[in-house]
Amino acid sequence: MMFILRRLGEGVPLDNVIATPLFAVNVLAPIEWFLNYVFGPGMNVLADLLGMPMLEYPYMQRAYLAALCIALIGPVVGTFLVHREMAMISDTLAHTAFAGVAVGLFLNSAFSLTLSPLLTAFVVAIVTALLVELLVEHAGAYSDTSLAIVLTGGFAVGSILITATDGGIAVGIDAYLFGSLATVSTESVGILVLMSVLVGSLVTLAYRPLLYVTFDATAARAARLNVRLYKRLMVVLTALVVVSAMQIMGVILVAAMLVVPVAAAAQVAESFKQSILLAILAAEFAAIAGVMLSYVYGIAAGGSIVVAAIAVYAVALSSRKLGYRLSIAQRFSDRQSKHHRKELEVDGGKRE
Repeated sequence: MMFILRRLGEGVPLDNVIATPLFAVNVLAPIEWFLNYVFGPGMNVLADLLGMPMLEYPYMQRAYLAALCIALIGPVVGTFLVHREMAMISDTLAHTAFAGVAVGLFLNSAFSLTLSPLLTAFVVAIVTALLVELLVEHAGAYSDTSLAIVLTGGFAVGSILITATDGGIAVGIDAYLFGSLATVSTESVGILVLMSVLVGSLVTLAYRPLLYVTFDATAARAARLNVRLYKRLMVVLTALVVVSAMQIMGVILVAAMLVVPVAAAAQVAESFKQSILLAILAAEFAAIAGVMLSYVYGIAAGGSIVVAAIAVYAVALSSRKLGYRLSIAQRFSDRQSKHHRKELEVDGGKRE
């Protein structure tokens, strides 16, 4: 504790203060080792094979690892949200996370503190997630109106805090609004990897109860499952994913990674588990393509990833429509063939 207070007194940001002891106790050290001695060299080899020098740059390697983590945990949580018709809650929490970032930057500016905006965003998003769940429980069902009120309220609070300092924190908040490859530090990647392990582990352990609650909450209650607990777990996990992805995706677009790949997978998947797997694959492709486009054309990473994800969705939708038309044509052909065979039987033989 004295170490943390001393480092804060020296003006070191809180997230770095927290990350330092974590590395010291070998919690984040394996992640740093993986990044420096496994993922990094692997990307260097890939750069030589593909003739793409950008893959050798450390900041691009960090950005790719962060994007791959986001593309993993986004669809894992998003699949439950979409099938439970709660897709809007991800956008709601993203906008309240914006308010959390603004709170951190405002406190730093007004009181000369060194709070991490990411930490305040985590706190605000989790509290908001639980508040939304509480409002929904009293309403009896998930309401677009309630979510819209929380969404606009969060964004309004953020805008008020920005203007309260005469726009002094507007520059600092841009990176969180639109995302940036350059702001992805080793500590941020380490925290994101740990968050991926945490979210993935919790979803794996609670998969069956979450599945029951998603498709039939009434039957889940009859089976003596704590439906309220699992609902709250899902919204908290959503808040963690949203805040974790802010630095590379940006607040405005982060919710898309929980929804668009899942929507693409739903066009072709034949089961819930297959939907999760295909959504992860779609998101990973979008993340890789988006980061590459961001570097090559100098455009926003979050926007590039989302556009790539929408392109995947368009392809999946087109393939489904095409497959449906082909199946209709096949059924029509089968009926025609059956009708033709009946005519031959009436004629008593083979028609010339």
